[in-house]
Amino acid sequence: MEVMQEFKPHALLRNPHAMTIAANFWRRPVPLLAGSVTRWFETEPGTKVRAECHWRGDAVKRPTLVILHGLEGSCDSGYIRGTAEKAWVAGFNVVRLNQRNCGGSEKMSNTLYHSGLSGDVLAVVTELIEQDGMPEVFAVGFSMGGNLVLKMAGELGGDAPDELRAVVAVAPALDLAACADALAEPRNFIYERHFVKRLKRRMQLKAKLFPELYPLAEIGGFGEIATVRDFDDLVTARFCDFRDAGDYYARSSASVVASEIRLPTLIITSKDDPFVPFAPFENPAIRNNPNITLVATERGGHCAFISRETGAERFWAEARIVEYCVQQSRLMNQRDGAVPLAASV
Repeated sequence: MEVMQEFKPHALLRNPHAMTIAANFWRRPVPLLAGSVTRWFETEPGTKVRAECHWRGDAVKRPTLVILHGLEGSCDSGYIRGTAEKAWVAGFNVVRLNQRNCGGSEKMSNTLYHSGLSGDVLAVVTELIEQDGMPEVFAVGFSMGGNLVLKMAGELGGDAPDELRAVVAVAPALDLAACADALAEPRNFIYERHFVKRLKRRMQLKAKLFPELYPLAEIGGFGEIATVRDFDDLVTARFCDFRDAGDYYARSSASVVASEIRLPTLIITSKDDPFVPFAPFENPAIRNNPNITLVATERGGHCAFISRETGAERFWAEARIVEYCVQQSRLMNQRDGAVPLAASV
C-alpha cells in the first residue's frame, strides 16, 4: 500500500467529544453524487434490506463500493453520503446499504438487527457478483457496520469470492463487550442515552408491527432500560437466540475471527475514540495478520476524522477509504475495455 496521508485534526476539534459531535451535525451536501435508485436485497427468506444504488452507465465495467452504517444510522448518515460521493467521483458504482430494519424497512423483516448479522452483507455482495455480474466489489463499514464487514471477511477466510477485492472498517466495534462497557462510562452518557432512546423506539415500532412476536408487556424492566448492555440483555438476547448480552457479544464480535481474514483489509480507528476502545486493536489477531493494514491515529473521535484540510480532504477517513479501494482494484490498469477509475463523473 502506498504511504497514507497523515491525519491532521481540525484545530478546534482536538477533543474527541467535540470531534465526534461535530461530525454528526456537520452539514454534508454532496453535489457531485449522482441520483440513486432504490433496491431491495433479500438476505434470507422473509427478510429484505433497502439500498440506495448509484449505477454508472457502464456499471458492469466498474468496481462497486458497498457502504454500511453503524448502530442506529442509515444509508443517509453523513459519513455514508460523504464516502459515496468520493467513491462516485473516483469512478465506482456505489451501494448505500441499510442494515435490516434501518432506513424505514422495519416492515420488510420480522426479525431484529444486531451486530452478528454478517450474513446480510455477504448476501448483498453475493447478489451483486452472481446476479449483476459486477467484476469487483468492496465492502466498507463504519462502527457496527465495520464489525459486520470484518466478521464477514473472517468467516469467509480463504473462501471469499475472487470478485470481493477488499474490506474497509472505520472505527469498527470489533469487541462488542468492550464497546458496551465504554458506553456505560459516565463521560459517554450522551452517546449511551442517544443509542438507548433510539433502540427502544425502534423496538416499540417492531412490537406494533409484529405484536405476536414481540410482546413488550412481558419484558419486565423494558421501560427502565438505561444502557445498551441492558437492552442487549433484555431484548437482543431474548429475541435473537442468545443466552444474554455476554453470549451475544462473544459470538458476534469480529475480533473472534479476525485472525482468519485473508482479504486485503484496511482498519482505520482513533486512539481517542470515546466508545470504541483501542486495546482490542492491539490483539495479535489484528497486529500479526499480514492481510490487515491498521491505521490508528492519535485523534479523530468516533467515525469523525475532521481534518484541518478543506474540500475532499475535510473528512480524512472517507478519502482514505476510496484511496485504498482504488489501490486494490484490478480494473485500474486493464486495457480490455474497462474504464479507468479516474474518468470524470
